[in-house]
Amino acid sequence: MSGGVRVRVPASTANLGPGFDVLACALDLWLELEVQPAPTFSFTTDLPVPMDPTNIAVDAFGRLGDPARVAFTMRSQIPLSGGMGSSAAARVAGVLAALVMGGEEPKDALELALAIAAELEGHADNAAAAIYGGVTVELPDGPLKLAVPQRLGFVIVAPHEAVDTPAARAALPAAVPMADAAFNVGQATALAAGLASRDLDLIARGLGDRLHQPHRAPLYPRSMELIASARELGALGGTVSGAGPTVLLWCDRDAVRDVEREAGIWSAGWADTLAVDPSERGAQIERL
Repeated sequence: MSGGVRVRVPASTANLGPGFDVLACALDLWLELEVQPAPTFSFTTDLPVPMDPTNIAVDAFGRLGDPARVAFTMRSQIPLSGGMGSSAAARVAGVLAALVMGGEEPKDALELALAIAAELEGHADNAAAAIYGGVTVELPDGPLKLAVPQRLGFVIVAPHEAVDTPAARAALPAAVPMADAAFNVGQATALAAGLASRDLDLIARGLGDRLHQPHRAPLYPRSMELIASARELGALGGTVSGAGPTVLLWCDRDAVRDVEREAGIWSAGWADTLAVDPSERGAQIERL
């Protein structure tokens, strides 16, 4: 095992409305994992997460390396309420640290890290955005990256009460009507076209969903009410971030502060609001 590494991985928001398990976007909130060879295992953080080998970053590291003689230090800006890619960021960080400490060049480690992190996550959308940055489209032969319009900004509304991701998965039906599938294809096409052409009006027309958000609405009714009110608050629209309950309000950058204020009033007492930029940068690796 070589010397230590520091890995920085961005938050991510997945599904983006119609792109269930396919679309994701990196966000300018970061998890940092510092990993150093040491006589014994240790884990240092001020986050409310496990500090033993069951920690998901340590577990991910352990798929390729031995954490028994490693010191881990984790810092993170990513909300833990659910839907912001915190688990994907931790797993990507752990896998990348193990790969680079095991001798891989950082640029060569990304593709393998995605495969391992996607297996651990059960899906690749958050991990792809966390590794490559920007908006990613999950395809069978690997992710496609789309640039993010400079005029696009986000407001996160993160409820205080988390929702268990397995419960959110269990709320989904095994099959959906053809009309709902066709609706989402049209919405996802409009969204991708709007992102590629930097057309915020077209982006606003492509945020609808019938495949996952309606089925999960009973798990977080206030989040869904907020999405229904998104345009009244001055946003382009709203989507559930990942499995929820966090809401992503899509905004013209010039309107972000006003939307943040209005959303804060709307969700006072049950959620926190935060303005955040998309991130074109993905995971960053530094040898120590």
